Amino acid sequence: MERPIALVTGAQQGIGRGIAEVLHDRGFHVVIVDLNPAAVAEAANAVDGTGKALDVSDFAAVQSGVEAVEREVGPIHVLVNNAGINRDRMLHRMSEEEWDEVVAVDLKGPFNLMRHVVPRMRERKAGRIINISSASWQGNVGQANYAAAKAGVIGLTKTAARELARYNITVNAVCPGFIDTPMTQKMPPEAYQRMLDKIPMGRIGTPLDVGRVVAFLASDDAAYVTGDVINVGGGMVL
Repeated sequence: MERPIALVTGAQQGIGRGIAEVLHDRGFHVVIVDLNPAAVAEAANAVDGTGKALDVSDFAAVQSGVEAVEREVGPIHVLVNNAGINRDRMLHRMSEEEWDEVVAVDLKGPFNLMRHVVPRMRERKAGRIINISSASWQGNVGQANYAAAKAGVIGLTKTAARELARYNITVNAVCPGFIDTPMTQKMPPEAYQRMLDKIPMGRIGTPLDVGRVVAFLASDDAAYVTGDVINVGGGMVL
């Protein structure tokens, strides 16, 4: 495989799809990871990449999946932990299941991927890891589970950056703001407008806006950038 390999989780649609498209355009062979086999295959075909149906919250499955990718496709140069879900509810009404589901995907998922990709990156003394957090990591009404998980992603990012710097592995986080995705497209008009009013740039972001920042962090131009958190939100403040 001549092109460097980038594995992107949660990439069948939305922000992950945008990231995959930009990385493909920048010369990467993209491995699309998501749950639905048919959707994964379609997304992989669209970027002339490889698809791997995988539950990122399953530690053993992730181990097998990473091993299969490195065996069948090649060494993973860039890992983008984008897979995420939300189960919004006010804290006093949130169920244990709603808490556990979000933390399992949004926080344990990045740990699972990093745990199985990092040893190989350390051996090669090279790698880029970009974790997708969220503007909500600072707290947002109705998102105690999501905000806690995304704040955890930033702590994980900063710790891993310190541990892995000596191996020429950079680890950074990107925090998208209000982005045009299938989820935001389903919002009630009044809620959509309230979010838009918080953005000084006056427009909703696109998955490609996020993808371009990820591509920078994945490139040689960002070789001296690690442990950082970059907001992609048009100046939005929650």
